[in-house]
Amino acid sequence: MPTGSITTLTVDHVASSTGPCRLDHEVRVSPYVVAEEGYCLAVRALDDKDVYNQLEGADGVFRTIAKGQTLVGALGERQALKGYSGRIPRHIAPGDVLHVQNMGGILGRVAAEHPDLGPALRVEVLGAVLTGEPPRHARIQDTAVDPVEVLTESAPLVMVSGTAMNTGKTFAAAALVGELTGRGLRVAAAKLTGAALQRDVRAMVAQGAVASASFLQAGAVATTGRDMVPIAKGIIAHLNRIATADDGTPPDALVLELGDGVIGPYGVDQILEDMELQRLTATHVLAAADLAGAWACDQLFRTRYRAEIGVVVGPATDTDVGKRYIQTSLGIPAVNARSEAGALADLVAEDVAERKAWAAGGGPKLSFNGPRRVIPTSS
Repeated sequence: MPTGSITTLTVDHVASSTGPCRLDHEVRVSPYVVAEEGYCLAVRALDDKDVYNQLEGADGVFRTIAKGQTLVGALGERQALKGYSGRIPRHIAPGDVLHVQNMGGILGRVAAEHPDLGPALRVEVLGAVLTGEPPRHARIQDTAVDPVEVLTESAPLVMVSGTAMNTGKTFAAAALVGELTGRGLRVAAAKLTGAALQRDVRAMVAQGAVASASFLQAGAVATTGRDMVPIAKGIIAHLNRIATADDGTPPDALVLELGDGVIGPYGVDQILEDMELQRLTATHVLAAADLAGAWACDQLFRTRYRAEIGVVVGPATDTDVGKRYIQTSLGIPAVNARSEAGALADLVAEDVAERKAWAAGGGPKLSFNGPRRVIPTSS
């Protein structure tokens, strides 16, 4: 790459989607752009927006993007039911117009505006960001956690999935980390699927997680269109390693949030279907938006995954009406994570202890259609 083609630029924002590259606000920029996922670009904002105008920085702080400001983001695809969806163009050059697809700063081309959010924020491409000596293109895959095909051991897994986006998965996962940590357990946390945004992982760390990771550390800007099982197993193996204490004591549990819904393009279904991960899972926490979603997921878990939902949380449990239906008609414990975090942790801690005892003794786990625990609703 000719030295004369490289310029230096001081940018206003460094998006969290570029996190693994550890970029500063002063970056070197090349006009030669590689139009592939994970490559970092410098761009200039062409619009001011009143909504969905925040960017999560690599430092975790959310800031407003103003017209004319410059930022660095990572190229990626996004497919969201409740947000923008876009792709990476086949060719990208300085002067091209792309869009900021999410608050993590994923860059791509959005085909249509969102009815609630309006058109996506347009940005002008300034060039590809370089790093290192000699300079090379900055891309998140260069420091990625390796995928793992076979995972035979792990601390008990607590899977937190949902019927859709924005159903309270992160709140429940963070509440669990906090409650279990408060009881003396060493808990690590990760987000296995979704689109690059570190807010959810940071929420779990803030509640006491001894270690954390996400698909971003595995080289995925978003988890669409790929085999997610080896990536998930790689993250879990990595988390077990970094969460093991100096004296060799492993973590007591891993709380794993699965972004998006159980059914969708982000790979949640693949992870839940994998028999090896099922064997390592202590319990499934389902965040349900409504009763129809809870019912459908109960059917899906029992027929497709051959597994039980351990407890339902989310908006479907905001009232006793919802909790009563879930418990009496589906036979699944229903707990509101906001008002009953302790009860939620009681159930999960019991399953984690059972999983550890089973692993130590080598005996068979309960069948998926075995007896379920049901806790009473208040009158």
